[in-house]
Amino acid sequence: MSSVATQQAPASAGFEANLAKTKEILQRIAGEFEPAVFASSLAAEDMVLTDLILRSKLNIAIFSLETGRLHAETLGMLDRIKENYGIEVALYKPEAAAVEEYVQKNGLNAFYDSVEMRKECCRIRKVEPLNRALDGKKAWVTGQRRAQSATRAELHVQEDDAAHGMQKFNPLADWSEEDVWHYLRSNNVPYNPLHDKGYPSIGCEPCTRAILPGEDVRAGRWWWENPESKECGLHVVDGKLIRIKQVS
Repeated sequence: MSSVATQQAPASAGFEANLAKTKEILQRIAGEFEPAVFASSLAAEDMVLTDLILRSKLNIAIFSLETGRLHAETLGMLDRIKENYGIEVALYKPEAAAVEEYVQKNGLNAFYDSVEMRKECCRIRKVEPLNRALDGKKAWVTGQRRAQSATRAELHVQEDDAAHGMQKFNPLADWSEEDVWHYLRSNNVPYNPLHDKGYPSIGCEPCTRAILPGEDVRAGRWWWENPESKECGLHVVDGKLIRIKQVS
């Protein structure tokens, strides 16, 4: 399966400027928004930010959402991060009682039945744990990029996340996929082996598939749904993306 991950990825013309800007943003977050946290999905973009944060020993804590349905390869990244950087990524898991109630009432894979059932599963396994992870923080960081999907085309580097009462930063908003892979390759950063198997975007195992050549990079996420519904709820409030106001 051909993908950018299996190729030598050249940098874009704006790579160095984007890298310098990202480093500056991360330094500012660490200095002005303590306590700040980085929500890592353990995918390629998030490994770029993990490397930048840990190389510079920035005061930004790293956590991940362990949904209970992740690929073995994704969970394996936790050990690779510990081996390479000497730190353990904090894990936030769903409430066992909520998962059990959902499964007993609807079935283990009820998320295939409707968008509503899928979003409820995401709420239990991702959104509620995220809320716990963000509690008491002043800012959170994500690896989102504008080029990832149509739903993220208006993504800003810094946003006022009124839903969580804090600032939200997307330091890689301007980065291309080629830039992500150029950074990973150039700095020998470990990455999820699923990327080499045609998975540019990785979520829970039953909700993620490899993509075909020419498909959108997020085509493999919730592939049975319409593109406009393909958000898990981490960046959505009342059905709308959390993009209340851009911060200059």
